[in-house]
Amino acid sequence: MFSMNHQKFMEMDELSLRKVPYFFIIDFLAKNVEVYLENEIESSGLIIDFQGISTTKPKPELQKKIKWKSFPENLESFKNGFDFVQKNIQAGNSYLANYTRKTKIETNLTLEEIFYRADAKYKVFYKDFFVFFSPETFVKIMDTKILTYPMKGTIDASLENAVETLKNDKKEKAEHYTVVDLLRNDLSRVADSVQVDAFQHIDFIKTEQKDLYAMSSQISGILKTEFKGKIGSIMQELLPAGSILGAPKSKTLEIVLAAEKYNRGYYTGVCGWFDGENLDSCVMIRFIEKEGDHLYFKSGGGITHMSKLEDEYQEMKNKIYVPIH
Repeated sequence: MFSMNHQKFMEMDELSLRKVPYFFIIDFLAKNVEVYLENEIESSGLIIDFQGISTTKPKPELQKKIKWKSFPENLESFKNGFDFVQKNIQAGNSYLANYTRKTKIETNLTLEEIFYRADAKYKVFYKDFFVFFSPETFVKIMDTKILTYPMKGTIDASLENAVETLKNDKKEKAEHYTVVDLLRNDLSRVADSVQVDAFQHIDFIKTEQKDLYAMSSQISGILKTEFKGKIGSIMQELLPAGSILGAPKSKTLEIVLAAEKYNRGYYTGVCGWFDGENLDSCVMIRFIEKEGDHLYFKSGGGITHMSKLEDEYQEMKNKIYVPIH
């Protein structure tokens, strides 16, 4: 589909077969792959806070009132890429495409302060480069079992009957079905007996700006013999992550790259912690990156033939938040 960094994936295989713990970061196009042994994490300028590993220090005191301002592009500018994606969907080239944007933000918090104050399942701070606070698991591997939890569909939690509305929204439902189907197919590349264990589970996400509900499902399978213990090979087979790309993958990738006209970089890539036995990994979303003296927040959403321009524009803006409370 595109050129991946095979050498690094082989290194990951070698380490996981030897049951050596390590942390890895892979960018969206799987060209840049970084692998850190446990004793290299701190010196590399990374701070990690996952469920299975935390290299955090005591949270520094904050003596200031938080300032937070975002400067989203106007609707007209957003519309150019949106129309291009829609045209391709109408032509049958894609049936779900994740269209993302890059928004300038201004805050009096440093990336490290954001890291320590954000509340999320997965957080990583990469010195002078980026911070993310992601609610979305990519894959977990426990023994020979592999699990994934696609997350698609969010709603403002303060709305009346928000959970029912989200579960029954035609567009969100279609998008969720598509992603579940896509990831079920993806998992069957590396696993047998793939099944959907839980469908349309609702998570509550608390943020500084507003509270949200997000919809996810759980899919599992048993690793095929040739993939057992080979985390690099599994990643190579599964990337880019379907939930933040769309379907069918290779054609949708072309469409997305042409529509977005900016480099996603590590945003929507994946990173993970292998503890010597099991793997926990996440999709790098809710992402703030430093470029020169400016900070940019990258966010977006899935587009289907039912998507409405104004709704998608609003969703992109809704996601420019930090889960601080």
